[in-house]
Amino acid sequence: MKRIIVSVTNDLTTDQRVHKVCTTLTEMGFNVLLVGRHLPDSRPIHRNYQTKRMRLLFRKKAFFYAEYNLRLWLFLLFHRADVLVANDLDTLAANFLVSRLKRIPLVYDAHEYFLGVPELVGRKRVQAVWRWIERKCFPKLKQVITVSPSIARLYQQEYGVEVQVVRNVPYCYAPAATPSPRPYPYILYQGAINIERGLEEAMAAMQHVPDCHLLIAGAGDIFFNLQALHATLPWKERIEFLGALPPEHLRPYTQHALLGLSLEKATCVNYQYCLPNKLFDYIQAHIPVLVSNLPEMQQIVNTYKVGEVLQNHTVQDIAASISRMLRNTEQWELYKANTFKASEDLCWEKESQVLKNIYSRYL
Repeated sequence: MKRIIVSVTNDLTTDQRVHKVCTTLTEMGFNVLLVGRHLPDSRPIHRNYQTKRMRLLFRKKAFFYAEYNLRLWLFLLFHRADVLVANDLDTLAANFLVSRLKRIPLVYDAHEYFLGVPELVGRKRVQAVWRWIERKCFPKLKQVITVSPSIARLYQQEYGVEVQVVRNVPYCYAPAATPSPRPYPYILYQGAINIERGLEEAMAAMQHVPDCHLLIAGAGDIFFNLQALHATLPWKERIEFLGALPPEHLRPYTQHALLGLSLEKATCVNYQYCLPNKLFDYIQAHIPVLVSNLPEMQQIVNTYKVGEVLQNHTVQDIAASISRMLRNTEQWELYKANTFKASEDLCWEKESQVLKNIYSRYL
């Protein structure tokens, strides 16, 4: 049985894309090992493939990335693998070096346009280090995957390497007939709690949407900043933080929401061309969506007519859009009905065929 070692820098618990990839590879007949890191608050994990979480001394910034890649390099060097899979630029260096030393195939799965993430904007020295790593490795890669057509085109133009698209869509499922996890109507944001995702404005907008709550599910760099902001709001009782939930616990919240929000701002290249998995999760749960006017998300929403596109990120416009969508029940029902057809197209069962075509050559 061919062995694939897949590596990430997270703790494996909530990374739905990597879990779907590992599950598909296991179903294809590969022996899969997923490597990540262990955090103090990491939950137990049980998967149908092997996992390993490394305990590291450092948790953030340059020391963490250096320690992780050194540890990963040593691990990969002394463990058998027929194929290596690096997820994102922060795992690429170790994988690339080992793949060259041991002469084994490497697949690079770019979940975003890494050099365009908002955390690197204005940090020229840090960005220069990541750019150096990318330029050393990327032109020599044989198999590259990413999450949206726009990001694929950027990489192809920059490095002349063929990039295939595997969107981060969920498995197709029929939402279970379970009671709502909350006794009140609510709208939902799920995903990373990072900068420039419109969360501050969405929280402020709830002042003007008095008959509804906002639930925020996820964790990230500004989680505690948002909690501090939340404490100052007179309407804070109608905003709730759920934290990072595993998919099976998050799903009931998603399917009972009135709307799903994806309000990223075009403040960096990565957000400009993003195609977030939460958009597809909302559609698969059959709830209408309100999204930013970014090209990839706008194209999905307009093609399938599953919601509305926000034209700007002022508090007033967000509140007006939410209120309009909730008041116009006839249009809301039409959006909801359209999600059923969209969910049949935008599912992992169809999307994973691209993945199978890529990996079948290694069987």
